[in-house]
Amino acid sequence: MPEAVIVATARSPIGRAHKGSLRELRPDDLAATIVDAALNKVPQLDRTLIEDLYLGCGLPGGEQGFNMGRVVAVKLGLDGLPGATVTRYCSSSLQTTRMAFHAIKAGEGDIFVSAGVETVSRFARGSSDGLPSAAQELVGGSWGNPGFAAATARTAEYAQGGKTWHDPRQDGELPDVYVAMGQTAENLAQIKNVSRADMDEFGVRSQNLAEKAIADGFWQREITPVTLPDGTVVSADDGPRAGVTIEAVSGLKPVFRPDGRVTAGNCCPLNDGAAAVVIMSDTKARELGITPLARIVSTGVTALSPEIMGLGPVEASRQALARAGMTIDDVDLVEINEAFAAQVIPSYRELGIPIDKLNVNGGAIAVGHPFGMTGARITGTLLNALDWRDKSIGLETMCVGGGQGMAMVLERLS
Repeated sequence: MPEAVIVATARSPIGRAHKGSLRELRPDDLAATIVDAALNKVPQLDRTLIEDLYLGCGLPGGEQGFNMGRVVAVKLGLDGLPGATVTRYCSSSLQTTRMAFHAIKAGEGDIFVSAGVETVSRFARGSSDGLPSAAQELVGGSWGNPGFAAATARTAEYAQGGKTWHDPRQDGELPDVYVAMGQTAENLAQIKNVSRADMDEFGVRSQNLAEKAIADGFWQREITPVTLPDGTVVSADDGPRAGVTIEAVSGLKPVFRPDGRVTAGNCCPLNDGAAAVVIMSDTKARELGITPLARIVSTGVTALSPEIMGLGPVEASRQALARAGMTIDDVDLVEINEAFAAQVIPSYRELGIPIDKLNVNGGAIAVGHPFGMTGARITGTLLNALDWRDKSIGLETMCVGGGQGMAMVLERLS
């Protein structure tokens, strides 16, 4: 059975939505630029041999509609390359990598592109072809949300009564699959006793580690500079901030509930960005004389109540590790997407991940989380970190809106 290997990765800088550096770029143009950059890293590859292009997008619509996967293929001049656009919210471009992995293992192809993009800045608003305020509704919501009162009361009951969370359907009601992500983070903070101080400390850690990684040259190794319509070249992420302190972050006000714990300092912002991964069978890579970066060992996807979706990494990681015949002790480095400190903290604690192996160069709280980009971005970051530290086994995982989790185990080869 062939092995699926990663032979190249690329990503754009990550811009802040609406006011950041990439706000003038269309998502299809940005994605095409980054796919092209990834393919340029394997000049031995005849692009006409690529069998499919899978593109992840968290919230397709407006400029992100019309099957961008196929649009990107045509933009690259590859009229004979099929394309598909896939959404699994925050893990959309981890799902596309999983699809390429499965196709190769099944013997149904040798060369695939897995990519992801999200440009929240350019979401269509107030029209039938768009998603009005989609990003805010997905990530944040507010205490004016119609489902907020019921969710808050239910969460308080479990937290105050010391009960174990269980699916609300056991109480005769349906969980809100569209519950805003900010509310799910507040749910976990209460249920798992994650304090505001713990969350602020984790947020500061992310920023401080990202600041150090920038100074060390780590992030620059994986970023492809992007040229804007006016000729300006963007070569760095907008998000990381220098000199972030606990004192400053602890003074921020809650965002999602008047008495909540989630603030702008301990959750990810809204972002724009794109990333791509080139995946081949090991036999094809040898035939073309391409040295693989890593082998995809296993993947996993699981589900849980939407109202506590932030715990998704726990069972998904356990599933992927079991399929790999490994335990968390076999893993050298772990990347958990930092949607909210409130969900990363209980996830890494339940998985038993040593903090010195987790998000060692900072994470999405600092660098950002463009939904469709994140899966492919974290793959590149994880391989970058394994190479940087000369380590072998990596675990990538994330929670997913709607109550899911995804994970992938990688083995660095070069």
